[in-house]
Parts: sequence; structure tokens; C-alpha cells
Amino acid sequence: MSPTANGVVAMRVIGLLGGMSWESTAEYYRIINQEIRRRLGRQHSAKILMYSVEFEEIEEMQVAGQWDRAGQLLAEEAQRLERGGADFLLLCTNTMHKVAPAIEQAIQIPLIHIADATAERIRQANLRRVGLLGTRFTMEEDFYRGRLTEQHGLEVLIPTPGDRAVVDRVIFAELCQGQILEPSRQEYVRIIEALGREGAEGVVLGCTEIGLLIKPEHSPLPVFDTTQIHAEKGVQLALAEV
Repeated sequence: MSPTANGVVAMRVIGLLGGMSWESTAEYYRIINQEIRRRLGRQHSAKILMYSVEFEEIEEMQVAGQWDRAGQLLAEEAQRLERGGADFLLLCTNTMHKVAPAIEQAIQIPLIHIADATAERIRQANLRRVGLLGTRFTMEEDFYRGRLTEQHGLEVLIPTPGDRAVVDRVIFAELCQGQILEPSRQEYVRIIEALGREGAEGVVLGCTEIGLLIKPEHSPLPVFDTTQIHAEKGVQLALAEV
């Protein structure tokens, strides 16, 4: 879609449900606006509504296994975004897509699932077998891996139990705190190399903070950064013909 003669663009409003953590939600805001400017030029920027939750609340619910309660909370905040005028919703976290069905049932606007956007990019790269890094919930439970496998025909490999513990610890103790540490990057690279030896053709950075630590130049395998992919999908939909 191109700007009209007076610079006006018909653009959908992107709803961002974020704060899990705000470190990665800030990346969504940056990526979306940079991509809008790259595509449209001049002073163009995205139309965005954002609701940022209190992450401590959400993390406590995760640890306690209170997923129904977390789903209800996020569904209510999604409704706020819908009432505010969002045309579709990006949930700015991989892990909390565990409660995506509760959110979808509560709203009339589309929820753009992060795993679907990521799988689309993987298939475009003609890959079938990928490694997955993320929180222990994302790596070990079926809501994410199962979707990649059952709906998109991908084979998903995960690290060993010990390496899964390393990946999860770095996310919560460092990346969600804004700490980018070289020893942790080296550990992640080692884990990616191990997934490659198991046959992974690429690696999914299946936590929206991991892209803060691992860039394509760090990885021995092609990287699928879910934050970048999800944000770019939002731009694509925002600029699609109405």
C-alpha cells in the first residue's frame, strides 16, 4: 500500500497486549514503527494501541499454575484494546499464548498467533525441522510445539533438560531484567549448536526477549526471531487493503 498524494494511508490500528516483559514489548513498538517508515517513508508511523500489564502478577500466576486466572486477566485487557479501537491484536509474548483461546473467546477482533506467523516464515525458508528455545512452558508444553507440529507440519526439537533449565533461567533472571551478558550468549550458542547436531535446520527464538541476546550473526543456525516476525506480521496486516 502506498501513500496517496496528500500522504494519507489507510492503516489499521494495531493492538499490542504487552508488558511480559516490557523489555520485549518496547522492541515490538520499535520494530513496527521502523518497518512502517521503511515501507512508507517520510514521517509515517504506525497506529498503535498498547496495554502493558504488571508482569509480576503474570509471573506469579505462571509459577502457581493459575493459567485460567491469567487467561481471564489478559482477556479483560484484550477487551480494553478492542473497545479502544484496535482492529487486531498482537499478544507480545510466546508463553502467554498458552491462554490464547481464552483471549480469542473474549474478543471479536482477530488475535494474530505468534506461532502461526513464525511457522509461515519457516515454511517460506523451506525448512521442516527446527530447534525451539523459550521458557520452560513454551519448550515443554504442547500449546506451542503442538501447534507448530499439528497445524504447520514442522518437526520441533528442544534442548536437553539441563539446557532447558539454562535457557529458562537466563530469560527470567537476566533478559527480563534488561541484562545482556556475554557468558549467557555463549551458553545459548552452545545449546543451538547441540540442536544443530540433532538435526535442526534453524532455531526458533520462542521467547520475545531472546532476540535481545541472540542475533543472526551469533547463531550457527538460521534464526527465527519471533518478536521480529510477529511485529512484521502486524505491519503487513495494518497495511493490507481494507
